[in-house]
Order: sequence, then structure tokens, then C-alpha cells
Amino acid sequence: MRKSLCFLSVSASLTLTACSTALSYLPVYTIDIQQGNIVDQAMVDQLQPKMTKRQVLYVLGSPMLNDMFHQKRWDYLFSEKRNGEDRQQKKLTLFFDDADQISGIQGDFKPGNVPQFKPTLETTVDVPKRDIDRSLWEKIIGVFGFSGDDDAPKAAKENKNTENNLPL
Repeated sequence: MRKSLCFLSVSASLTLTACSTALSYLPVYTIDIQQGNIVDQAMVDQLQPKMTKRQVLYVLGSPMLNDMFHQKRWDYLFSEKRNGEDRQQKKLTLFFDDADQISGIQGDFKPGNVPQFKPTLETTVDVPKRDIDRSLWEKIIGVFGFSGDDDAPKAAKENKNTENNLPL
């Protein structure tokens, strides 16, 4: 009895370990996990010396880390894990001078020699100015005989004007 119990436990443990190694080769869907600011080389190539913080916000977005003790330093972190691969982490640190302009760049990205400009997809439309004689409210109260200037009816105003113009 004792031998059969020992044999059964050894065979069960070998079977379970074999299943775990067999399951690791099965195709299992894993989601891609992205964390932080997505920063790529094209975005870094748009950075130029003496760019203001506002311009950097337009190109890269808001920084991932804003340190209270280092106000002149912005950190952009990007972490990505795809299909069970090892995690890839990239970092970009921007330093600003006293005039809030870029003074230095550190990290996994190196800016290009020639600045590149991202073509904009925005369009500008000129809307002609509307010539509005009266507002909607003025039209509504005009139906009831009131002018937009006063609360007195138009007929009373006309009578007042004609009374003043009577010959004496």
C-alpha cells in the first residue's frame, strides 16, 4: 500500500510538471501594455534649442514626471511590453534654463542634426462676418410693438414724436 501511494504521488508530480512545460508552448493571446508618454524619434527630432515649455508641450505632450524639487526638469517615460516579450523602457529628460527654454536633452533618444517639422493636418477657414440688423430678441419684441431701445411701444413713441413736431 505504501509503495503504491509513493508511486502514485511520483507519477502525479511528473505528470503535472510535464503539463506545465507543455502549456508554455501553446499560443496564448497576451495584450500589449503601454504606459507613460508615447515618445518616438520623429517627435524628438522636432525639438530645437531655445524652445519654450509651451512649444514642448505641443510637440511631446505633458511630462510623465513633474518634480517639485526640480522645476526646470521634465521627465518623459515610456514602457511597453508586447506579446509576452521583455519590457522595453525608454526615457527622455529635458532641462530648461531660467527663461523656460530648452537647455539640454538626455535619455534614450538623440535629436537629429536637421530639425524636422511635422506637417499639420489643420486647416483654416475664413468665415465671413454676418451683417445682423436685429437680434432674435429684438425681432420678438418688435412683433408686440416694442423697440429694442426702450420698453415703450413704438406707437407711443411715434405719437410723442408727432406731438413735438406740431406747428404752433
